[in-house]
Amino acid sequence: MIIEGMISTFIYFVIAIIVVFIGLVIFELITSKYKDWDEISGGNQAVALSIAGKIIGICIILSFAIYNSINIWETLIWGAYGVVLQMIAYLLFEAFTRKFSVEEKIKENNIAVGIVTMAVSIGLAFVIGASIT
Repeated sequence: MIIEGMISTFIYFVIAIIVVFIGLVIFELITSKYKDWDEISGGNQAVALSIAGKIIGICIILSFAIYNSINIWETLIWGAYGVVLQMIAYLLFEAFTRKFSVEEKIKENNIAVGIVTMAVSIGLAFVIGASIT
Protein backbone atom coordinates (compact mmCIF):
# COMPACT_ATOMS: atom_id res chain seq x y z
CA MET A 1 0.00 0.00 0.00
CA ILE A 2 2.77 2.45 0.86
CA ILE A 3 4.68 1.57 -2.30
CA GLU A 4 1.59 2.26 -4.45
CA GLY A 5 1.20 5.65 -2.76
CA MET A 6 4.85 6.45 -3.35
CA ILE A 7 4.53 5.52 -7.01
CA SER A 8 1.41 7.67 -7.39
CA THR A 9 3.13 10.58 -5.68
CA PHE A 10 6.07 10.26 -8.04
CA ILE A 11 3.80 10.14 -11.08
CA TYR A 12 1.95 13.28 -9.95
CA PHE A 13 5.31 14.93 -9.23
CA VAL A 14 6.47 14.21 -12.79
CA ILE A 15 3.15 15.42 -14.19
CA ALA A 16 3.49 18.66 -12.23
CA ILE A 17 6.98 19.29 -13.58
CA ILE A 18 5.85 18.61 -17.15
CA VAL A 19 2.72 20.77 -16.90
CA VAL A 20 4.65 23.65 -15.28
CA PHE A 21 7.35 23.40 -17.94
CA ILE A 22 4.83 23.39 -20.79
CA GLY A 23 2.93 26.25 -19.18
CA LEU A 24 6.10 28.33 -18.86
CA VAL A 25 7.09 27.63 -22.46
CA ILE A 26 3.66 28.78 -23.64
CA PHE A 27 3.80 31.88 -21.42
CA GLU A 28 7.23 32.62 -22.88
CA LEU A 29 5.65 32.56 -26.34
CA ILE A 30 2.80 34.83 -25.23
CA THR A 31 5.12 37.53 -23.89
CA SER A 32 6.57 39.06 -27.02
CA LYS A 33 8.38 42.07 -25.53
CA TYR A 34 10.96 40.07 -23.57
CA LYS A 35 12.30 36.60 -22.91
CA ASP A 36 11.58 35.48 -19.36
CA TRP A 37 14.79 33.64 -18.56
CA ASP A 38 17.02 36.27 -20.20
CA GLU A 39 15.37 38.92 -18.03
CA ILE A 40 15.62 36.80 -14.90
CA SER A 41 19.29 36.03 -15.52
CA GLY A 42 19.80 39.78 -15.88
CA GLY A 43 18.25 40.40 -12.47
CA ASN A 44 14.79 41.57 -13.52
CA GLN A 45 12.83 41.03 -10.31
CA ALA A 46 9.48 42.01 -11.84
CA VAL A 47 9.76 39.19 -14.37
CA ALA A 48 10.86 36.82 -11.61
CA LEU A 49 7.78 37.74 -9.55
CA SER A 50 5.52 37.29 -12.56
CA ILE A 51 7.02 33.87 -13.36
CA ALA A 52 6.87 32.83 -9.70
CA GLY A 53 3.16 33.67 -9.69
CA LYS A 54 2.61 31.59 -12.80
CA ILE A 55 4.49 28.60 -11.33
CA ILE A 56 2.63 28.83 -8.02
CA GLY A 57 -0.67 29.33 -9.85
CA ILE A 58 -0.19 26.30 -12.06
CA CYS A 59 0.78 24.20 -9.03
CA ILE A 60 -2.28 25.37 -7.08
CA ILE A 61 -4.53 24.37 -9.96
CA LEU A 62 -2.77 21.01 -10.23
CA SER A 63 -3.19 20.38 -6.52
CA PHE A 64 -6.95 20.95 -6.79
CA ALA A 65 -7.00 18.72 -9.87
CA ILE A 66 -5.26 15.94 -7.93
CA TYR A 67 -7.66 16.30 -4.99
CA ASN A 68 -10.73 16.14 -7.21
CA SER A 69 -9.77 13.75 -9.99
CA ILE A 70 -10.46 10.06 -10.16
CA ASN A 71 -7.31 9.22 -12.14
CA ILE A 72 -4.16 10.67 -13.66
CA TRP A 73 -5.79 11.42 -17.03
CA GLU A 74 -8.47 13.50 -15.40
CA THR A 75 -5.76 15.37 -13.48
CA LEU A 76 -3.96 16.08 -16.75
CA ILE A 77 -7.12 17.37 -18.40
CA TRP A 78 -7.99 19.67 -15.48
CA GLY A 79 -4.38 20.78 -15.19
CA ALA A 80 -4.18 21.67 -18.88
CA TYR A 81 -7.52 23.47 -18.71
CA GLY A 82 -6.31 25.41 -15.69
CA VAL A 83 -3.16 26.48 -17.52
CA VAL A 84 -5.28 27.68 -20.44
CA LEU A 85 -7.46 29.69 -18.05
CA GLN A 86 -4.33 31.18 -16.44
CA MET A 87 -3.16 32.30 -19.88
CA ILE A 88 -6.53 33.85 -20.63
CA ALA A 89 -6.36 35.65 -17.29
CA TYR A 90 -2.90 37.01 -18.14
CA LEU A 91 -4.09 38.27 -21.54
CA LEU A 92 -7.20 39.84 -19.99
CA PHE A 93 -5.07 41.50 -17.31
CA GLU A 94 -2.91 43.01 -20.05
CA ALA A 95 -5.99 44.08 -22.04
CA PHE A 96 -7.81 45.66 -19.07
CA THR A 97 -4.77 47.61 -17.89
CA ARG A 98 -5.29 50.57 -20.18
CA LYS A 99 -2.95 53.13 -18.60
CA PHE A 100 0.15 51.10 -19.39
CA SER A 101 1.35 47.86 -20.93
CA VAL A 102 1.87 45.20 -18.28
CA GLU A 103 4.51 43.54 -20.46
CA GLU A 104 6.44 46.76 -20.95
CA LYS A 105 6.34 47.63 -17.25
CA ILE A 106 7.52 44.16 -16.30
CA LYS A 107 10.33 44.39 -18.85
CA GLU A 108 11.29 47.74 -17.27
CA ASN A 109 11.59 45.88 -13.93
CA ASN A 110 8.60 47.64 -12.39
CA ILE A 111 8.33 45.53 -9.22
CA ALA A 112 4.88 46.88 -8.35
CA VAL A 113 3.49 45.52 -11.62
CA GLY A 114 5.35 42.24 -11.06
CA ILE A 115 3.74 41.88 -7.63
CA VAL A 116 0.25 42.58 -8.97
CA THR A 117 0.81 40.14 -11.83
CA MET A 118 1.92 37.52 -9.31
CA ALA A 119 -1.17 38.19 -7.18
CA VAL A 120 -3.48 37.87 -10.20
CA SER A 121 -1.93 34.50 -11.11
CA ILE A 122 -2.11 33.12 -7.57
CA GLY A 123 -5.53 34.55 -6.75
CA LEU A 124 -7.17 33.29 -9.91
CA ALA A 125 -5.49 29.91 -9.46
CA PHE A 126 -7.43 29.48 -6.22
CA VAL A 127 -10.67 30.41 -7.97
CA ILE A 128 -9.95 28.09 -10.91
CA GLY A 129 -8.83 25.32 -8.59
CA ALA A 130 -11.86 25.62 -6.33
CA SER A 131 -14.15 25.28 -9.34
CA ILE A 132 -12.64 21.93 -10.34
CA THR A 133 -15.18 19.25 -9.49
